Amino acid sequence: MTLMSALENVHKKGLFGDHEGKNEEKLIKVLEKKNLLIVQIVQYKNFSTSIKDIKIDGLNLNNEVLNISCNSNTRILWSGPKNWLLVSTKKNLLKIIHQSLKETEFAITDLSHSRAVIELEGENSKEILKKGCPFNFNELKKDNCVNSVFNGITVTIDMIDDNPNTIRLFALRSFGESLYHSVTDACLEEGYKAI
Repeated sequence: MTLMSALENVHKKGLFGDHEGKNEEKLIKVLEKKNLLIVQIVQYKNFSTSIKDIKIDGLNLNNEVLNISCNSNTRILWSGPKNWLLVSTKKNLLKIIHQSLKETEFAITDLSHSRAVIELEGENSKEILKKGCPFNFNELKKDNCVNSVFNGITVTIDMIDDNPNTIRLFALRSFGESLYHSVTDACLEEGYKAI
């Protein structure tokens, strides 16, 4: 059996919406991020092992609201108290996670194939998300994340960069197509480039 990405039959490359006469480099770029390791890490309530001593790919499990620990390959998003979402381009990191964390104290779940990941890049990326999400995006800074909804679809929002604004949206795979259409519909007014 061949693995298919969540948006394999939906994401088509090209220019869409009101793009005519506009600088193509200024358009919002929409892409599907594939081949990412996505792991949920949850510390059990009955255990209080200090997370300060734990390092995964050189990163600590940060316990500060909205904050992310990151390097060039891996991002650890704070998802809630004692709850993190690790996203990495390093597929072999799952083995290291299992070796670093005691299974009696942490639940480790590989979510890689259960998520659709859409990335928006461009100056107006936050404006697109404001059209369908109640979060105050003026407060979202580089290396911040938030769990919210976009047009009724539960999403995790990861602010990768602020020059230009680069934002990743994570949703359940089964909602990936609906999320993709919602996001791209919000982009039509300004025009966008699917890459």
